[in-house]
Amino acid sequence: MMDYGAIYPELILILFAAALPALHWLFKSSRALASISLVGIAASIGTVVYYMVNGYPDVIGNVNTPLLGFDALAAVFSLVFPSVAFYVVLASAMYIEGENHLAEYYSLILLATAGMMLVASAYDLITIFVGLELASMSTYALVAFRKRDKRGAEAAVKYVIIGAFSSALALYGISILYGLAGTSNLEGINAALAVQGTELATLLAIALVIAGFGFKVAIAPFHMWAPDVYEGAPSTVSALLASSSKKMGLVLMFKIFLVGMIALKADWDVVVGILAILTMTVGNILALSQTNIKRMLAYSSIAQAGYILMALPLATVVSDYAITGGIFHIITHAFMKGGAFIVVAALAYVAIGESISDYKGLGKRSPFLAFSMTIFLFALAGIPPLSGFMSKVVLISASIQAAETTQWMLWLGVALVLNSALSLYYYVRVIKNMYVEKGDSVERIKLPVSMAAAVAICLIATIGLGIFFDPVLELSSEAAKVLFPTLMG
Repeated sequence: MMDYGAIYPELILILFAAALPALHWLFKSSRALASISLVGIAASIGTVVYYMVNGYPDVIGNVNTPLLGFDALAAVFSLVFPSVAFYVVLASAMYIEGENHLAEYYSLILLATAGMMLVASAYDLITIFVGLELASMSTYALVAFRKRDKRGAEAAVKYVIIGAFSSALALYGISILYGLAGTSNLEGINAALAVQGTELATLLAIALVIAGFGFKVAIAPFHMWAPDVYEGAPSTVSALLASSSKKMGLVLMFKIFLVGMIALKADWDVVVGILAILTMTVGNILALSQTNIKRMLAYSSIAQAGYILMALPLATVVSDYAITGGIFHIITHAFMKGGAFIVVAALAYVAIGESISDYKGLGKRSPFLAFSMTIFLFALAGIPPLSGFMSKVVLISASIQAAETTQWMLWLGVALVLNSALSLYYYVRVIKNMYVEKGDSVERIKLPVSMAAAVAICLIATIGLGIFFDPVLELSSEAAKVLFPTLMG
């Protein structure tokens, strides 16, 4: 009998998601539904921790061509994605109170998280696509949650159109890979491509995969949807998109390029390296002129995606060390960027606008939120000793190490340093408004406990991962080695 233990963490979330609409008849309160959702997320995280302590379950499918497997890589992201869902649900308890369709909101968050976890566990392109679409469909609906909000409706329409187009491109690329290799298993595809070499159809498949999944990750030049969607979506949903959804896309690209197409690394490493530099540069330059805090954070997310993407070409030279840096930055970014969006949500809850000028005098009105936002922004800029600094250090050192063999890869590290310095300008502008400029009001802000708790979780993680980084860096290293089986053991 087949062991389905590898998908128990996802099944727990799906079962709770299915139960929430029925439970809504008993509990009309957003807080009660949020509490039930938190129990489901905690149970899923508990299952992951149990596997990490007691050993991972068997793969699902044939041992040689598995569909799903729960390994160190899946375990790390099956902790990261539910952790983001946990603080998003916690903040949402008050943020969406009084809205319609409360149960559906929480169900969609759980389903989106389950889809992301499925992608992290998948060994097969078809399974990956199923997880990707489960997460995508759920987030499309979440962006449009406030149906009467014109910005939200416009953002959702744009998101659905772009999402459908990117899925079509990715699926076309996947179908070509299947046609070339005769299998949808990642390792099988790589083995077939290694024998066949580079053909025109292979190059077309690489281009379609980069374009299709590039839209999902919002790498330049496929990034223009992100600011509009992040601005129009509820701020808690923007936190989920920036901290989880895009990171799922990056994990997906790690798997496809390093497991499914590593034999063709000479055909894609320079292209991906150029896209990484372009993405971080475009993201930071466009963020400079933004006056809306959510749009600024959206362009910042694009830049951060560029930092993580540089791990892919570096991995072709220094293997797991570069991916360790990429995974560690994904983990740190999940809390520092998510925390910034939760602060925006908390301020929106107390009727403070999304313009950067609306944050004037926040240091006196809410010292906790102002301090938290400062820490998140400094971490995003890579200021020591915060988490963003340590993850960038690993990526830069991987670039220096790779340059000993392939000189052009040093420019990836140089681009990261220069772009981090550039990003300080627009981050400091927000901090200046909070602490230096005087606002129209000096009335103290009263923050709901659940929202304060969500911000505190992100704040503690952002500071803690910068100081006590060794255990998480070691976990990231174990996860990275899964992509390079010859290094295991």
